[in-house]
Amino acid sequence: MSAALLATRALEARYGDLQALFGIDLEARDGEVIAIIGANGAGKSTLLKTIAGLLRAPREAVRFAGEPVGGLRPGEIARRGIALVPEGRRLFASLSVEENLRMGAQCGRPGTWDLKAVYELFPALRDKSAAPATSLSGGQQQMVAIGRALMANPRLLMCDEISLGLAPIVVKGIYDALSAIAAGGLTALIVEQDVGLARHVSDRLYCLQEGRVVLSGPSDEFSRDDISRAYFGVAAQAGR
Repeated sequence: MSAALLATRALEARYGDLQALFGIDLEARDGEVIAIIGANGAGKSTLLKTIAGLLRAPREAVRFAGEPVGGLRPGEIARRGIALVPEGRRLFASLSVEENLRMGAQCGRPGTWDLKAVYELFPALRDKSAAPATSLSGGQQQMVAIGRALMANPRLLMCDEISLGLAPIVVKGIYDALSAIAAGGLTALIVEQDVGLARHVSDRLYCLQEGRVVLSGPSDEFSRDDISRAYFGVAAQAGR
């Protein structure tokens, strides 16, 4: 089995005096799609923010491509090859679609993702390139957010609740695009509220509850009952 591209070990995170993550062990390998599921407040977004450097972590608690990256500044982590698509998209309202996309390239990583590649992945954005990014539909704004992250040419793409508030047909299109991205060798870590969708699109999943991993393993090995028990508070299947 290949070495993990991303590995967290006993990862903890805090918001001031409030501890939000408790000893998270997680791995993701090249080309894998890993789903992070759990109820609201379980620590899913906190986990992504900590990996991305938005929250502090001990240096050795997060390793990427064999190197410790915990506690590095977000810009340095982006330059190492980790990109985050944040919850709520966080587009620059004063910038056009193309200008938002170009912001993703500021870290200067070489690679195959450029404007042409993003427009091929999301053709709907090509004709909207000069429009204000926030004037687009919710689904198109999510495409811009994903495209902006891809412009950084990451090895690991982290997506936080990208289906939230979108119509099912739009969600399907976005996840079809993510599947194509992963097929090209990119690793994806996705936070997803829709458990059925998370199981379908991922190779492995981790279920969090109150900042702890209570279930982990190959997505197709767990029944809905397994996941429901972990999701709603029965941790008997943890680590299966």
